[in-house]
Amino acid sequence: MKVVIFGASGMIGQGTLRACLLDETVTEVVAVVRRPLGRAHPKLREVVHADFTDLSALAEALGTPDACFYCLGISSAGLGEAEYTVITHDYTLAAARTLLASNPDLTFVYVSGSGADSTESGSTMWARVRGRTENALLALSPRTRIIRPAYIRPRHGARSRTRSYRLLYAATSWLYPLLHRLLPRHTTTTDTLGRAMIALVHTTEDLPRILTSREINRLGA
Repeated sequence: MKVVIFGASGMIGQGTLRACLLDETVTEVVAVVRRPLGRAHPKLREVVHADFTDLSALAEALGTPDACFYCLGISSAGLGEAEYTVITHDYTLAAARTLLASNPDLTFVYVSGSGADSTESGSTMWARVRGRTENALLALSPRTRIIRPAYIRPRHGARSRTRSYRLLYAATSWLYPLLHRLLPRHTTTTDTLGRAMIALVHTTEDLPRILTSREINRLGA
């Protein structure tokens, strides 16, 4: 299958890209990026683009993929709701609409976060915006799947671009085996997450459209 990845330079995207390049069922990976990733692989093709609110010019370059793994995201720290909405909601919907126009049967997997607010009315800004994004995506296609991970352990060199997250992971990584034993429903890894996204494209199971770390770990095992 052919896969498009958004956010391949981020921690989750790095893990997802690695999983795709290792998986024999994935024949081509198109990474939509602002800057080149600086890596080469026979299955990898990069498409550099600046304006993520308008991807119409990329329609031909993206072709007709079977799946999109949308891993692009940003911390809400220091951002107002309007700015956070552009990056979290508007970018995501632009990608989904562009890809679904070329393939209505596309599986669109969106990496959200534990605590996203499906009611869109809570007091926490990032959770409202995430919930609004999820709801809009779910309305676009029955093949949309939302992933809501909680704690994610970076593996195989995956690294967050957010300094505070890097410090957190560095400080707690050694605790992960214990955390995973105590909180298996709230912990996962970047490689497990990547494998789970691929499994979502192939599976014939009647799964919920919003999945937590519990389903992620089972699918990505």
